[in-house]
Amino acid sequence: MTSAVDWAVLASLADDERQRVLASARHRRYARGEAVVREGDRADSLHLVARGRFAVRASNSEGDSAILNVLGPGSYFGELALMPGAAQERTATVLALEPAETLALSASTFGGLRQRHPGIERLLTVLLARRVEELSVRLVEAMYEGLDRRVHRRLDELCRLYAAGPGPVTVPLTQSDLAQLVGGARPSVNQVLRRLEERGVVALRRGAIDVTDPAALRRLAHR
Repeated sequence: MTSAVDWAVLASLADDERQRVLASARHRRYARGEAVVREGDRADSLHLVARGRFAVRASNSEGDSAILNVLGPGSYFGELALMPGAAQERTATVLALEPAETLALSASTFGGLRQRHPGIERLLTVLLARRVEELSVRLVEAMYEGLDRRVHRRLDELCRLYAAGPGPVTVPLTQSDLAQLVGGARPSVNQVLRRLEERGVVALRRGAIDVTDPAALRRLAHR
């Protein structure tokens, strides 16, 4: 299973260090709709996504929740759990959107690896740096990019996440889900999608968005 997945965050490790990390992680399987972690739970492990897709959801003080991200193979979550000496709580709930698998590396196991193999320490730095970079890009996008561009970019990311090969791609998320991901109102996001539909880039249906022309969507997202 692990040989077919490329976790870019492990590239900074030497081959033997990378193998030690993977060998020390525990294989976990999840059914569709099952929670891997819940917001407020004790944070005790890093998860490397090996198969399937996961939704990251967070809630506000009033109890409303929204999807912040969708993760697929090669992604990760829970990196704050590896920080030494910090009593952390999960800041979001992560749900399996389909039958899925992760490799879970506990904080205690990582601490032992780091003591025996100091080079593994750099993994935590890479994990945190990549997350900060991702959040910075999203913040700048939210502040300075219009809704159309945000919809194009998130939908392009989802298209690549769900692509099984060349040709059209079905993104099995609702328009409400996409609105949460881009930080926009559903009616406004629907207008953007209708314009894409008129151009033959997407086809809208209940519970899913069919990207009929991924190449055109890519050009709109990155022009």
